[in-house]
Amino acid sequence: MEKVWSAPAKINLCLHVLGKRADGYHELCMLMQRISLYDRIRIVLTREPGVRVFCPRLSLTAGEENIAARAARKILEIARCTDGVEIHIDKEIPIAAGLGGGSSDAATVLVAMNELLDTGLSREELMDLGLQLGADVPFFVFESTAWATGIGEKLEKTSIFQDVWYLLVNPGFSVSTAQVYGKLQLTSARDVARLPRFSGTLEDMIGGLHNDLEQVTLRDYPVVAKIRRRMLDLGAEGALMSGSGPTVFGVFREREVARQAARAFESESGWKVFVVQPI
Repeated sequence: MEKVWSAPAKINLCLHVLGKRADGYHELCMLMQRISLYDRIRIVLTREPGVRVFCPRLSLTAGEENIAARAARKILEIARCTDGVEIHIDKEIPIAAGLGGGSSDAATVLVAMNELLDTGLSREELMDLGLQLGADVPFFVFESTAWATGIGEKLEKTSIFQDVWYLLVNPGFSVSTAQVYGKLQLTSARDVARLPRFSGTLEDMIGGLHNDLEQVTLRDYPVVAKIRRRMLDLGAEGALMSGSGPTVFGVFREREVARQAARAFESESGWKVFVVQPI
């Protein structure tokens, strides 16, 4: 039995770091939006035991296991299944780019194998499993635009202005999330209740765009700031780095304006460029 699943990317419309916790993690408040940029995942149940992942565009260091493989292993253990699985990932989402591609792949494998093996786990149980794999995995299982607090695992469904187009520009290098957080200078703890919330207008969305991690990534990689400025010059209503970067997204009212900006970036650079919508 096999089936192909779509694993969407995400952007952070805002990312506030509220403080550092005693366990070493950071307390966050983020507005997270899934977008129409996808990895495609084909899952094949086999009689041969074990988990095998095939992803031509992904290289792992010795001894490292793909997060999608770890997700599959968890469902096989819960199902007490002695058969195996092959996971074929066609990656379109850039790696270590602030777009959550690995977390989305893992969440998609959890949901898919729960269905294929008829395990019967609820969405909440799958989210709990996802948190054991990574802080962003529960969001992708949640499958809704959401405010995320805690380390990202506490999710509150929300609705925001959706009639927009996003232009994503990725300069083609990876950024370590752990290193960005390690370099972040926090001046004081903040109260989540005092942070601005988005209402239903485009103007309110643009006014709320914010990312505390930009101060680190822009300092280490000035090209990210260059992309942001160029995005605004090309007609974006607002622009922001997603996650720990280096991908920058611009918010556009019209698809054609976003496409024109995409063509400009493509002609000026060898960067990866995507025009997408919220989902």
